[in-house]
Amino acid sequence: MTIKLGVIADDFTGATDIASFMVQSGWKVIQLLGVPDENTHIPYDVDAIVVSLKSRSCPVNDAIEKSLKSCRWLRYKAGCQQLFFKYCSTFDSTSEGNIGPVIDALMDELQADISLICPALPVNGRTVVNGYLYVHGKLLNESGMQYHPTTPMKDANLLRLIELQAKGQAGLVDIHCVRQGKQAIYYQMESLRQRGIRYAVVDAMRMEDLLSIAQVASDMILVTGGSGLGGALASYHTGKTLAASIIGNAPPIKGRRSVILSGSCSVITNQQVSEYKKIAPAMVLKIGECINNPEYASQLADWVIQQPSNDLAPMLYSTHSPESLKMIQQQYGAIKASNSIELVFAEVVRKLKRRGFNTFIVAGGETSAQVVQSLEIKQLIIGTSISRGVPWVHGLQTDYWLALKSGNFGHKDFFLHAQTT
Repeated sequence: MTIKLGVIADDFTGATDIASFMVQSGWKVIQLLGVPDENTHIPYDVDAIVVSLKSRSCPVNDAIEKSLKSCRWLRYKAGCQQLFFKYCSTFDSTSEGNIGPVIDALMDELQADISLICPALPVNGRTVVNGYLYVHGKLLNESGMQYHPTTPMKDANLLRLIELQAKGQAGLVDIHCVRQGKQAIYYQMESLRQRGIRYAVVDAMRMEDLLSIAQVASDMILVTGGSGLGGALASYHTGKTLAASIIGNAPPIKGRRSVILSGSCSVITNQQVSEYKKIAPAMVLKIGECINNPEYASQLADWVIQQPSNDLAPMLYSTHSPESLKMIQQQYGAIKASNSIELVFAEVVRKLKRRGFNTFIVAGGETSAQVVQSLEIKQLIIGTSISRGVPWVHGLQTDYWLALKSGNFGHKDFFLHAQTT
């Protein structure tokens, strides 16, 4: 079986996000965790391989190195016909990168002279109109993303954003062109290419728009965008309605021992944490303790273990409002605070797995990466969808089940809903 698509995702929740959309659109998908190497098993019985990297907010050179190594493995070891660089539907990045520099490196590696920029995910409220990215009808920089702790988004114009952090010029394929279908999109792309434009920002307001874009993207060696375009590519190949079917497994009720770990500070996750605290045991991480108390992870793990096992899962969270987050960053420093929290989460997971915990519901890309690495999982099987872009995933050759939720995904009762899916 020829592997149609190799995906390089810049964080772990983004990887499960695109994998879920492709599975729901009829493809068989396997997710790898970390940069693959010569010892990584190649699953030839799949349509797509998704490589999960922790490269969204690491130093630019590290992100480029990890992405190129993954690209070469997917292209030359696994034989993937096409490569896809997956970034967040809110285009999480800074003026230095990492989205632009990674796209440039992949384009140079694959000798591509133009790249799509298509983060739109209309089914989750992410739309692009005239090159501007909207979140549930609000401009990106007015949606709450301007308060993101590591990649605050202060501009909604994708052409400006990509030109600021990459080395070429951007052009627009507007919604009127997209609605005319494949030929119109193709001719506009060719016009941009002939003018020396390196990045084609593509409008999309409906999921159906992504299907038209996918028809053109299917002939490109390199595609970049969000999970919506990944699902549309799968749908184009299978002929199945985009994300229409509900398939895959969920963790068995019998023997399930669960915990919720929330590290995201997004607007949606703040709402979800607030709702869940009303009905289940919850404890907030204290930043000073994370930094100064070497026994803090043990104390948190003990608290989780002491909660009734037949009730709703206990929750540990470092989710804060924009105001509280700003105060924390001013007091401790943004990087120091973030790193100390993630290290504590990682140690808590190591302790809980030794005590039989096997189901981890996680909010936030950085936190998800720490959890998966602590569990020493190398490959994930995609299960049933909990919410759009958030599937259950099962560690291959392990007993661990995980729900890895991107910060702004899911309804306000997500944490409760995950336990009943």
